[in-house]
Amino acid sequence: MRVGIDLRLYSYRPAGIANYALHLARALARRPGDLELVVYQSRKTRQPLVNAETRILYTPCHHRFEQLALAIELFRAPIDLLHSPDFIPPFIRSFRSVISVHDLAFHFFPEYTTAESRRYYGQLRRAIASADAILVDAESTRADLERELGVPPERVDVVYLAPDEAFRPLPRDEVEAFHAARGLPLGAIFWVGTFEGRKNLPGLLRAYARLRDAPPLLLAGRPGWQANQVDGLIDSLGLAGRVFFFWGPSQEELVHLYNGASLLVFPSFYEGFGFPVLEAMACGVPVVSSNAGSLAEVTGEGGLQVDPRDEAALACAIDAVLSSPTLASELRRRGFAHVARFSWERCAEETLAVYRRVLG
Repeated sequence: MRVGIDLRLYSYRPAGIANYALHLARALARRPGDLELVVYQSRKTRQPLVNAETRILYTPCHHRFEQLALAIELFRAPIDLLHSPDFIPPFIRSFRSVISVHDLAFHFFPEYTTAESRRYYGQLRRAIASADAILVDAESTRADLERELGVPPERVDVVYLAPDEAFRPLPRDEVEAFHAARGLPLGAIFWVGTFEGRKNLPGLLRAYARLRDAPPLLLAGRPGWQANQVDGLIDSLGLAGRVFFFWGPSQEELVHLYNGASLLVFPSFYEGFGFPVLEAMACGVPVVSSNAGSLAEVTGEGGLQVDPRDEAALACAIDAVLSSPTLASELRRRGFAHVARFSWERCAEETLAVYRRVLG
């Protein structure tokens, strides 16, 4: 069983979906058995990403001529099946196809996507019709596909993802030294992500403004279209000096940021999965999460869940964790137990079962 997995996205946007594909490929490569894994990566990625047979592709991700160029490059691909982790497979092919659909954010929030993204993900209906199997990260996405695109639920397999093993509790002195060297507060309320509309940053800031005696708020991640709006809201709410920023953290830095936080608050309106929730739990950090979409599943009993549109309830949940060491300790315990259910080995095993079914 020769299976290819497309890792070109890692050279284009090494986050989110690219990290999922890389972790899955590495977990598949570690498994003994009948799988012969072929990794397709971009010519821009000079070193092999996975300990497996590696082949170089020149077709760039999300290019307007990607369908034609990729089909030509893979015309005689020595594989039985190609897994396309970034939604869209080559439509002209001689092998079976498994695709991953991580969310329908582009469908629910078109105003927050670029023209390029709308064009690329606008191929999803054809991709779904073309694929031999569809993987999603959560039951909520399977329900979205059925409700919004009419995809029969039996065509869709839910395979949960997992946090990287790097996310773990760190020695306190190491965490303190990290924060001191960067002028960051310890014990902050923490949020991480891209500054964009569906992440509900204005709601978080307004909820935080209700908590006059709360510790600082630390926002980390990548600036998106909403960054300027956030700056203006901080000023209008009188939060200047209480909100700190950390742009573009590496994974190692992110582990330290989690470890230095009092809690993670993740009030998104919509997520395909929600890695920060599990990453925080793995670091022993209490979680207050949205109950919307996949976050209800991913958070489970490991954290507190609130309606992301109810800013008063969000403020109350944050205050409950900060004011009760007993509750914070209980959430840490529940978080560790919950995140232990998620692993890349399990993800690889369940994904491999789909490959086997497709190939008969």
